[in-house]
Amino acid sequence: MSSAYDKLRRILLLERTQGYHDRAVMGGLAEFLQYWQNQARREGEQASLGDPVTVGRVLEILDGYGELSPTERSDRVATLLEALQEGGQSSEDIASPDDGSTEGEEATPSGDEVTKKAEGASEDKASTDGPPRDMEAALEAQKTLYADVTAIKGIGDVISEHLARLDIETVEDLLYHLPRRYDDFGELKSINRLEYGEEVTIVAVIKEIEARRTRSGKSLVQVTLGDATGSIQATWFNQPYLRRQFDVGDEMVISGEVDEYLGRLVFTSPEWEPLQRELLHTGRLVPVYPLTEGVSARQFRRLVRNTLDAYVSPLLDPLPRSIVKRHSFLRLDQALEQIHFPKSRDALHDAHRRLCFDEFLLLQLGILRQRQAWRSQQGRILEIPEGEIEAFIEGLPFSLTEAQECAIEEILGDLQRPIPMSRLLEGDVGSGKTVVAVVAILAAVRNGLQTAVMAPTSVLAEQHYRTILDMLEGLEGISCALLVGSLSAAEKERIQQKVAQGRIQVVVGTHALIQETVDFARLGLVVIDEQHRFGVRQRKALRDKGGEVKPHLLAMSATPIPRTLALTVYGDLDISVIDELPPTRQEVITAVRDNRSRERIYSFIRAQVSEGHQAFIICPLVEASDKMDGRAAVEEYERLQEDVFPDLQVGLLHGRMSADEKDQVMAAFRDGEYDILVSTAVVEVGIDVPNATVMLVEGAERFGLAQLHQFRGRVGRGEHKSYAILMSDESSEESVERLRIMEETNDGFVLAEKDLEMRGPGDFFGSRQHGLPPLKVARLSDTATLERARQEAKRLFQEDPDLGGEAYRLLRAKLERFWSTISLS
Repeated sequence: MSSAYDKLRRILLLERTQGYHDRAVMGGLAEFLQYWQNQARREGEQASLGDPVTVGRVLEILDGYGELSPTERSDRVATLLEALQEGGQSSEDIASPDDGSTEGEEATPSGDEVTKKAEGASEDKASTDGPPRDMEAALEAQKTLYADVTAIKGIGDVISEHLARLDIETVEDLLYHLPRRYDDFGELKSINRLEYGEEVTIVAVIKEIEARRTRSGKSLVQVTLGDATGSIQATWFNQPYLRRQFDVGDEMVISGEVDEYLGRLVFTSPEWEPLQRELLHTGRLVPVYPLTEGVSARQFRRLVRNTLDAYVSPLLDPLPRSIVKRHSFLRLDQALEQIHFPKSRDALHDAHRRLCFDEFLLLQLGILRQRQAWRSQQGRILEIPEGEIEAFIEGLPFSLTEAQECAIEEILGDLQRPIPMSRLLEGDVGSGKTVVAVVAILAAVRNGLQTAVMAPTSVLAEQHYRTILDMLEGLEGISCALLVGSLSAAEKERIQQKVAQGRIQVVVGTHALIQETVDFARLGLVVIDEQHRFGVRQRKALRDKGGEVKPHLLAMSATPIPRTLALTVYGDLDISVIDELPPTRQEVITAVRDNRSRERIYSFIRAQVSEGHQAFIICPLVEASDKMDGRAAVEEYERLQEDVFPDLQVGLLHGRMSADEKDQVMAAFRDGEYDILVSTAVVEVGIDVPNATVMLVEGAERFGLAQLHQFRGRVGRGEHKSYAILMSDESSEESVERLRIMEETNDGFVLAEKDLEMRGPGDFFGSRQHGLPPLKVARLSDTATLERARQEAKRLFQEDPDLGGEAYRLLRAKLERFWSTISLS
């Protein structure tokens, strides 16, 4: 067949794959046929094989295609494909790679079936578990999504600069910039049935147009619209260019809220567009996107439409057919279409479900690769000095809890295996994680190995250093050192030399531990406290200090998270949980209050300070902002010091300070130089100040329950009764009810579950700090989809860990792209 007919066949197959939406080519089939017929006639008016299919016959079959229903379009396409087949085209060619079919399988389903699936029903057309015949072409189509956003029709340098403020730099970024909500303009009414205040859509003809200026100087464009039942006015302010877009006699679709003026129903600044086959801005679930100055809502919807038409249609689905069938998923192209321009609420739900699954699957596959990479490395088998460890535990001034004993048993078991330990020790604030880590340190040292303990701040590193030094005091052959940035150059060099020579067994520090100048003689154990505060590369850099034989890794976190999330965020780690507090750890008395109690609270804080105690005051903002309400730490510090507590010493701590400044303030507060510390959330994970007995949190409703629990954990660390006061700026029943949970329990794991449950679609915590790629669609609170993806990832990983088979090349390419900013090793 000539090249023109071959091109026609491919377009028809693509149109069939897409569900007969007339988007296989830009401008639709009618525009394509204008230049196609000229090319076909130049090459000869009939196909080169078999009976002729004339240009006239093609034009006859496809005449008026854009005005037909999907069912009628399906019939026309089927008729023409059959004619082309009779003209010498084989049935195998008709089931081409464009529809994702493989040999022996059925070709793409009918147009009705595709349309039905796009509206939420199940459909079996997906990618294959075997490779498409033209894999290289499929990979190239997938790569087009990574092109610069200026490749999209309608986007030049100016618009691309605006889009960059939305983090949209590639075609893929634009496709995954999802609507924040959808306005439902789907209900079509006649003008005589309109009612004040309702959101509706009408189809009407422009009868009159008026453009003028109001007395206040605003431009106004007003049109009178009519249908068979009546007329209504629609008015737009400060959009004079609209006058050039309206003509009397034009048919328009108007969507918006029915307003009232001088007793008459009107539309004020409604959405509008000319009556056409496909509506983007009216008459449907209309997407509303997060935007920026310089890009209008209508403009952005058109850009999305252009991108879907040009880039999504040729894509093959990288998800294996078996997974698509098992979960009744939409195809990827359908999901992207329906997430932006849904046919119905059900279709929107199905699209979101599919795209969430995709992200979770890629997330889980990457984590499984991390786990495999770690477990494939060689580790040191340690001999456990059981007698000395038992003596150490018996010599402690307190008894271990059952949870601590269980964690120790799991850790010591790991140390006796030939693969490096990779374990997370998760425990509530004050649950006694440090003593468990010290047992592991003791085992490592007695095997002639060194231990590195890394903490996020100098003050916290110093605190760990003192605690470890006290616990190991009296044990022979154990030398400890503190390595932090504030040390002099000479002192750093002295410590580094001793570490390199193996004369220091335990070194505690901050990021200073991963500098190139730090070398270990025989690093066997790495302990990372508050490990989520470090990036993936920082943690890897410390592990790599062990050389070819990787050290054992013990990460610690005082942020309890639900099990499902732990398996996701820390899926590459084994997890030990300390879910009970030592009997000596007292509960903090918690109370929810509002502004009416402020003076009494200040009096209470003063009374606590007069008894020799200290207090924290947490503010949600650093400085006052016109865009956000809430108390700011800088202004609150000045007010409290000057007007409320002029006779007391008040300190200030916030995230815009340098690391050294923050360390100095925290150290001064710990040493009693400040009576009150005003701080932002940077104090969430901090130092032990046993003398602090009051934690006042301003604007408490702005924080999650887990974060509030971390704040509360800063007090109650000594022998004195301690208090957490949660000040709420809101009086809504829902907000107060959420805070009341803090009054009911001090169990961080219970609060974590409640937090996840009540915060709904919001992330439980930011994913970037945990070494995960950013999620654009999925939310970690969607535990059902997360668990489904985890099971499918495990199944895929067992079958082909590297996704190296030809059938998985598309999925592997997406995986590499998804994790491109994160090291998988």
